[in-house]
Amino acid sequence: MRRSVALIAAASMAMTMTAGMSFNAMAYDVDELKVAIWDNNQLAGIQQIADEWTEQSGVKVQIDVVDWDNYWTLLEAGATDQSGMPDVFWMHSNVAQMYMENDILLNLDDYIKADDKIDLANYYEGVTDLFTRDDNGSVYALPKDHDTIALLYNKALFDKYGVETPTDDWTWEDVRDAAKAITEAGKDDGVYGYAINTSNNQDGWYNIIYDYGGNVVGDDHKSTAIGSDESKAGMEMMRQILEYAAPQQTVAETGTDQLFQSGLAAMITQGSWMINSFYTAENHADYYWAELPYADVNGNGQCDDGERWSCYNGLGWAAKSETADPQAAYDLISWFCQEDQQKEQAKLGVTMGGMKGISEDFANAFEGMDVSAFTKIEENGSLYFRPYTRNTTVWEDAIQQEGAFLDAWLDPSNPDTMAAACDNAQTIIENAIAAE
Repeated sequence: MRRSVALIAAASMAMTMTAGMSFNAMAYDVDELKVAIWDNNQLAGIQQIADEWTEQSGVKVQIDVVDWDNYWTLLEAGATDQSGMPDVFWMHSNVAQMYMENDILLNLDDYIKADDKIDLANYYEGVTDLFTRDDNGSVYALPKDHDTIALLYNKALFDKYGVETPTDDWTWEDVRDAAKAITEAGKDDGVYGYAINTSNNQDGWYNIIYDYGGNVVGDDHKSTAIGSDESKAGMEMMRQILEYAAPQQTVAETGTDQLFQSGLAAMITQGSWMINSFYTAENHADYYWAELPYADVNGNGQCDDGERWSCYNGLGWAAKSETADPQAAYDLISWFCQEDQQKEQAKLGVTMGGMKGISEDFANAFEGMDVSAFTKIEENGSLYFRPYTRNTTVWEDAIQQEGAFLDAWLDPSNPDTMAAACDNAQTIIENAIAAE
């Protein structure tokens, strides 16, 4: 538990009282709303914010945490029968367009127009665009948050093997060289310098592609340059790092986070949504964050525009179209996304807000751990929105498997295998987009 919890609770109470003075209480048709999320790390903070709404609305909020796979099974069933769906839930970039187009989600247009607490211009454009339907311009979710990526390292391992620790000025070559030094020095201890799985895309290898000038999906969401020379250059650097990383079989069996927390991997990349897992870990005093490395493409020894990118994504608060009381469902969503509650979410360390300009609150949420790498990249680097198309999961899953990047992860010594994986991924994504 953080020592600042009492102060945060007091601040939250003050915000609740202030909000209550202007809250327009109304008679709802329900006395409870069911909410589903998939991240247990966020439950306590979100429940606290929801309970503050309950105090003023009289409507209880029951939040259930459902694991990722079962979460989507639950929502997919809503395509034919919404009776088993929660009233309010998170929506993800992988499937947002399909859910919006099939009228599974509540259209929020009229509610937003009548809500003087919500101005979509105040939120990250990539997130608001994501939850706006392409064909009619209607909005089906409000931005819950946004996230960025940073490099996580175990200082104790760097010190043990006499390797200089990462800084915000590191290039990907520095990561490769440090991984090599630690893997070679830690051989007898079973320690690797780096760990990454093919599934670590947004929080891993996607970023190196953009650093080198390539892309996974174009801004039009209907094209890809993952097979371009620029993307191949980025993935060639990824291949060189993989030569000194934990083997794919080990990563697949154990997972990158567990390898890191077990002291068997010195570096991983990870998203801001996972900070609390490391902040509360047994050896958290050894864990440090640095900005994502950059690609010194022009060779001038400094990070220039376009050489350091972080993927960012954002979840949306949505409601099912057949919810018993649409106004109640919307009012809860609005509450989560209003400025005071967005700041509270950040101060509680739940996630960074979906609203622009409040990241500093999140950076200060973890006493004793410097997580400013996640916010500095918004100032010093560039953000690109998580690559998505109408049905992202079709190609996203496929490019992680055999016939694409899994081949390169299993055979990191061969540059030709990585280049072929990029070409194959190009074909997979193009075919998937054509079929959408």
